[in-house]
Amino acid sequence: MADSIKLLCRLLYQPASAMSAILDRGSLLYASLAVLAVSFAVQPGAADWVRLPFYAPLLVLAVVYVPGLLLVGALAGRLSGFDVSFRRDYSPLLTCAAMAWAAAGIPLVLAGWIAPAPVFPVLAGLAGVYFAVLMFFAIRTVLGTGSGAAAAVVCLSWIPLVAAAFLWMPLRFLLGYLASPFFLFYAWYFLGGEFSSLGAGMRNRQSFRRNLDAAALNPHDGEAQYQLGLVYQQRRNYTDAIERFQNAVRIDPTETDAHFQLGRIAREQGRTDDALRHFETVLQQDPKHNLSEILRDLGASNLSAGRLEEARRHLAVYVDRRPYDPEGLYYYGQALEGLGHAAEAREMYARAVEAARTAPRYRRQFTARWSRLAQKQARKLAGAGAGPRGRTV
Repeated sequence: MADSIKLLCRLLYQPASAMSAILDRGSLLYASLAVLAVSFAVQPGAADWVRLPFYAPLLVLAVVYVPGLLLVGALAGRLSGFDVSFRRDYSPLLTCAAMAWAAAGIPLVLAGWIAPAPVFPVLAGLAGVYFAVLMFFAIRTVLGTGSGAAAAVVCLSWIPLVAAAFLWMPLRFLLGYLASPFFLFYAWYFLGGEFSSLGAGMRNRQSFRRNLDAAALNPHDGEAQYQLGLVYQQRRNYTDAIERFQNAVRIDPTETDAHFQLGRIAREQGRTDDALRHFETVLQQDPKHNLSEILRDLGASNLSAGRLEEARRHLAVYVDRRPYDPEGLYYYGQALEGLGHAAEAREMYARAVEAARTAPRYRRQFTARWSRLAQKQARKLAGAGAGPRGRTV
């Protein structure tokens, strides 16, 4: 209980790391109780301008908001299929959403007692904005999406809420009948296994994390440190991910995978020199690492550093090995364009668009970006003629 209270308070000043800790140690039961407690405590201040049962926020989160987030993400192509995402992520995302709602509502508890009645709606609006900010971190952490995708899903999350507002009265009437003890008993008897499976995603994550923590107690187990780094990296918690990958490298300097991930994080954070250092180490240890993607990432980092000839050299080898990767073709086109080879650059951009178009369906959400960028660069080249145009990523 004390640890859960600390996690709730931590959301107010360290939301990103708090969401990661909630996945590791959080409890859906405590999160639900926190929502109910805050909702009940807010009632005195909210009674003058809105009247809802104290259990309404938890009901909306569980039945409407979290499933709506997963559905919006699936329809927008930002997440995996809804069925897979629902079974895997519903319980972790609901836990984080409930904790976020409780944290955003804590200031309203005090405001409900001391703030003037006309001010309370304004404070409630600010609390809603802060809840959206917390949900941005929750989606990034639970689903491992990028910042742009997480922001898009949060911005579209009002759609299921508006639908719920229109349907609230008939749903409330129906729920009155569904609350019958006999119905609840038979529903649990026949569907208890399905409801129980919804919590498996949270339990599996926490069990896996406990096993990794136990393995990481061995000061000579670099693999455990690397796996923990992957967990933090997937959650976009790069500070802890870097620490774990560096621990793995200190234990075993030949831990190629850890060097590779350190390079990727450094490149994403704009630390080009660090990225190049790690990628060059990987290239020395395994020139075909990760299906030769080391060549693509090393070439892209050289592009960022303005080393166009080195970028071209690495990317030429990569494209020869992986001729249908839109990202590699796009980078190769940029290197050629920067060196003044406009005709060859246009060819690479055209190949990138074609590779993205013919990619398997499950890959298109990842390849679409490179198709758009390649088409944009091809249009610029067509408009500017055959003159060289330097550009880095």
